[in-house]
Amino acid sequence: MPSISSVFSADGLLARTIDGFVPRDAQTEMAKAVKTALDKKQSLIVEAGTGTGKTFAYLAPALMGKGKAIVSTGTKNLQEQLYHRDLPLVKKALGSLRKTALLKGRANYLCLHRLSQHGGNSTLLEKETLDQLSAVKTWSTTTKTGDMGELKTLPEDARVLPLVTSTVDNCLGRDCPDYEDCYLVKARRNALDADVIVVNHHLFFADMALKDTGFGELVPEADAVIFDEAHQIPDIASDYFGEALSTRQLSEMAKDITLLFRTVLKDAGQLDKAADKCRIVAADLRLLFPETPQRGNWVEAMEREDVQTQISRLADALGVLHEVCKLNIGRDKDLDNLYERIVQAREQLDAFRNTTQTGVSLWYETSPRHLVLHLTPLSIAAKFRRFISDPPRGWVFTSATLMVDDGFKHFQRRMGLEEATTLGLDSPFDYQKQAVLCVPRYLPEPNSFQLKQTLLETAKSLIKASRGRCFLLFTSHAMLKEIAGKLADEIDNPLLVQGSTTKQALLAEYLADENAVLLGTGAFWEGVDVRGSDLVCVMIDKLPFASPDDPLLQARMEDVKKRGANPFAAIQIPQAVITLKQGAGRLIRDPGDKGVLVICDNRLVTKPYAKTFLASLPDMRRTRSLAQVEAFLSEIE
Repeated sequence: MPSISSVFSADGLLARTIDGFVPRDAQTEMAKAVKTALDKKQSLIVEAGTGTGKTFAYLAPALMGKGKAIVSTGTKNLQEQLYHRDLPLVKKALGSLRKTALLKGRANYLCLHRLSQHGGNSTLLEKETLDQLSAVKTWSTTTKTGDMGELKTLPEDARVLPLVTSTVDNCLGRDCPDYEDCYLVKARRNALDADVIVVNHHLFFADMALKDTGFGELVPEADAVIFDEAHQIPDIASDYFGEALSTRQLSEMAKDITLLFRTVLKDAGQLDKAADKCRIVAADLRLLFPETPQRGNWVEAMEREDVQTQISRLADALGVLHEVCKLNIGRDKDLDNLYERIVQAREQLDAFRNTTQTGVSLWYETSPRHLVLHLTPLSIAAKFRRFISDPPRGWVFTSATLMVDDGFKHFQRRMGLEEATTLGLDSPFDYQKQAVLCVPRYLPEPNSFQLKQTLLETAKSLIKASRGRCFLLFTSHAMLKEIAGKLADEIDNPLLVQGSTTKQALLAEYLADENAVLLGTGAFWEGVDVRGSDLVCVMIDKLPFASPDDPLLQARMEDVKKRGANPFAAIQIPQAVITLKQGAGRLIRDPGDKGVLVICDNRLVTKPYAKTFLASLPDMRRTRSLAQVEAFLSEIE
C-alpha cells in the first residue's frame, strides 16, 4: 500500500496520472489527517480553504482503506461530479480495484409499480402530464438504471414525477409485486456491495434516522463516513430528527385512494368519499393563511379559533377515513399501505395538537397551494454524539466554511463533536494580489429606504467596470426582484435572474455570454464554480443574517437565552459568518483568478462584531474606494 506522501508528491501517483497536478502542502497535510482518523476510527473536522484540493485529500485515504466508506456531499450535482469525474481519476492513479457506487434518493428512480398504476388511467391527468407520462413509458422500456436524470427532456419540476416515482409513504417495500425488478432496490444492493459509496446528505440522514426503512440500511455497514460541504449538516440533520406533516401529503394520499377506487376496489365508494372529505378539509386549512408564502410559529397559530376548529375537523375526517379503510384491510396491498399512512398521519397530527412540548420548535410554512407543519428538535448534539460513538468508525467533516473566529466551537457544539480533532488549512491562493475587498463609503443603514438606490448605482458602476461577468448576490428575494427590475431599464447587459429558469440553465447561459450579469439569492451563494475571467466581480447586498421572524431561529434563540447565553453571539453571528464565507468563496477559484468582492453593508465598519466577519474572510486587499475597485477591474483581461 503506497504512503500518502508517495501519492501526493511531485513525482507521486497522482502527478503521474493527472496532467498539470501540482503538489500542495495543505492537501498532503489534510490527506494524512484523514488517513489517521479513518485508521484509528476517530472523528476529524477540517476546514480546507478554496484551492486546497480537499476532494482528492479525502478520496485517496478512502480508497486506500480496507473497510466500506460512505462519502456524502451537499447536492446531486456535486455527487455526480464526485462520482463521474474525481473518483475515477484518483482510482486510476492509485491503481485501485475497489468497487464504487453512486446512490441517489428514491425520488430519482422510476417506480415500476406506480407507472403501471397510472398506465391506463388517463382521465385524472392534464394533457401536459399525459405527454410527459408517455415519454416516461417509452424511456422505461430501454433504461437500465431507472435514473430519472437520464430523461433530459423532463423539467426538474415535471408534474409527472410524483406519479412515476415513490415516496417513503407510498412504497410497498417487500410487498410490492415489482420488488425484484425495482430500480431503487437494485441501486441499494449495488451500493451495499460497493467499497466506496457516494451519497448526498439528505439520503444519508434519511437512512440514519430510519425514515426510509424497507431496504438494507447503508449506515450500519460503513467503517468510515466522510462529509463534504459539512457546514450544511446541522440543518439537514435537524430536519430528519424531527417530524413534518403537509396538506400535500394528505392530498396525495386521498388521490391514491381515489385511484384505487377507480381501478381495483370499485365497490369501495365510502372509502373514496372519506378520502375526498380529508382532501377538502386539508385544502381549507391552507386557506386560513395568507396567499403569499410565509413561515410562522405553529403554537401561536393554534391560538386562533378558526385554526383550532379546522384542525379538529381534519382530525375527525382522518378518524372516519381510518375506520372505513380498516373495513377493507387485506383486500389489496396498496390499500394496506394506505392504512399505515393514515395511522401515521393521525399520530403526526396529534403531535402538532400538543403545543406544550419542550425541547422542540413547532412551526409552519406555506407554499402557494399547501401548508407544512414542522416539529424540529432545538438541538441534535446529544443524539448525534451517541450515534457517532457506537459502533466506532472513522468520521470526517470537511468544508471551506466551518470556522468562525478562528475556531470550530460553533460547529462542534451544534453537532456534539467536542472531542473531535480539528484542522484549519488556509487557501494556497495569494489573495493580496488576486483580490480586492471593498465596503464602499457613505453607505446608508441596511434597513433604510435609500439602500435600494445605493445598491442600484453601485451595481451599475461595477457592471460597467467589469463589462458584465458579475454575480449580484442578495439576502432576500424581494430586493433581488426590485434591483433586477430597475437594472433591466438602465443597462444593456443580459440579466439572468434566479427563478426565471433552473440554476443549471442560468449558469450555462451565464457562461455562454461574456457580458452577462447573474442575480441570485441563497442557491447561488454556494456550490457554484465559475473560474477564470468569466467571473471578476461579486457584489453582496448586506450581511446574510437569517430573518429574525424565522420561527425556528426564534425558538433556538429563546433556548440559548434560557441557558444564560447571548443568542446573537451564539447563533446569529456564526451562521451569518459561514453564509458570507460561502458567498465570498464564489470569487477566486483558481491560482490565476482575479476579482473584487463588494459588500454594501456599513456594519462591516461600524459594529464591534465586524472584526469576526472580516477575520473569517480571505486576506484580500481592502479599500473603501469604488474608484480603486474600478481601476483594479480595468486591469483584468
